[in-house]
Amino acid sequence: MAIKVANNNSLSAITSLPSAITAGAMTLLSTQTASSSSTIDFTSGIDSTYDEYVFKFYDIHPQTDNTHFNVNFRDGSSAYDATKTTTWFRSQHDEADSDTAIEYVASVDLAQSTDAARLMTSMSSDSDHGGNGYLHLYNPSSTTFVKNFIARTSSVWYLDYEWDAYLAGYCNVTAAIDGVQFAMSSGNIDSGVIKLYGIS
Repeated sequence: MAIKVANNNSLSAITSLPSAITAGAMTLLSTQTASSSSTIDFTSGIDSTYDEYVFKFYDIHPQTDNTHFNVNFRDGSSAYDATKTTTWFRSQHDEADSDTAIEYVASVDLAQSTDAARLMTSMSSDSDHGGNGYLHLYNPSSTTFVKNFIARTSSVWYLDYEWDAYLAGYCNVTAAIDGVQFAMSSGNIDSGVIKLYGIS
């Protein structure tokens, strides 16, 4: 099926989609607000209703300087310890405009590990600093395939750098993922908002 475009080939000329194409939807399932929280746990709403779930992070602020914002997954038990393999890289730029880099960071990778995966690293606890971003989790209710996830975050390193970080990986389990936990590697999540969406 082809989408008809006006003679000027402009996509702005498309006023509606053919009836066979669905527009999809992003449905807000829950919102949690941190207030000196040791963890933020999503224990409901992650099921077979959607094939893709998105967590969005807004103004995540650590209580402790030079700490990491992490994620872990629950696969049917009470513990957030699903086995994971991940890869992680970042670009960076300091406030003084004297240092820039883009690099793969092997030390942050996980290989068949139950440890939490890093979303934002070495964050600043300055009152005007924080981090934002998103995490996509695909088909968490599958009992056949591993569960892939990707994330991208923007945060301030405690030495006044902007860090643009990319995480990708999979939970190497065939059990369904039914919970997701966010926490700092040290101290609490001082403040911030995390929203969970289902994608259809």
